[in-house]
Amino acid sequence: AAASDSISMNGSVQSRVLLSDRMDKQLDQVTLQPFWDFVKSKEPFITSPYFPVLFSFTAYMTFCLPYIALDCLSTKVPALRKYKIQPMVYPTLGMMIPCMIQCVYHHVVFIFPVTIAHWYWRPVEFPVMAPELPKVLLDVSVCLLLFDFQYFLWHLLHHKVPWLYKTFHKVHHKHVSTFALSTQYSSVWELLSLGFFAAINPKLLKCHPLTETIFFLVNIWLSVEDHSGYELPWSTNRLVPFGLYGGAPHHDLHHLKFKCNYAPYFTHWDRLFGT
Repeated sequence: AAASDSISMNGSVQSRVLLSDRMDKQLDQVTLQPFWDFVKSKEPFITSPYFPVLFSFTAYMTFCLPYIALDCLSTKVPALRKYKIQPMVYPTLGMMIPCMIQCVYHHVVFIFPVTIAHWYWRPVEFPVMAPELPKVLLDVSVCLLLFDFQYFLWHLLHHKVPWLYKTFHKVHHKHVSTFALSTQYSSVWELLSLGFFAAINPKLLKCHPLTETIFFLVNIWLSVEDHSGYELPWSTNRLVPFGLYGGAPHHDLHHLKFKCNYAPYFTHWDRLFGT
């Protein structure tokens, strides 16, 4: 009888644990489900070939605008200059406009045809349920780490091979002191190859479409912050402990010195390779 009671109690505990885990997962899904239901209500537009290019350009310009405003204000407000990494150099209108024109040109002439091809060959399908929040956070983190590694290898190769640097990467190094709009000032090859890395990682991990979108937003934001030329009190490199994330100071030094800091976000690959 005692053994029977013990088995019964163990079964009861296991049932409660399983029920608790199931409820936690349901809660995680419920957390994102209302937003996902709203997104699904816009499915005809979001799954159209026009959405990805509009999304990319709008997100990029939205993230650039605060830094553009900061560039304008910093020349007139001395208190803001302490956040500028290279305080003696500020972008001019003549530097910003070509970056803006090239960005529009690349999105219309190159990115838009790619999104149409993707829309034709691999239509997007929306699942009914939202992803679980911990899974979203994990997948976005893994996608960022994968992209960081891919970019590091790509970047290192394009600096070590003179032909690759002169042919494809040199244009991105036109500005020694970076600013937000210089983020996507690059060759078509660089834009499309790095865009491919960003797009393929969520596919490899079989991420939920919502997770994929969140990763794209985070990736665009971090790339703009990297090139902003500012280290603010809330900059990502100050929020991540132990110097694991380099941020704007890390990447700004790369543009200044050319021969160090090849990883876009994290610092571990440069430390391991002695760069």
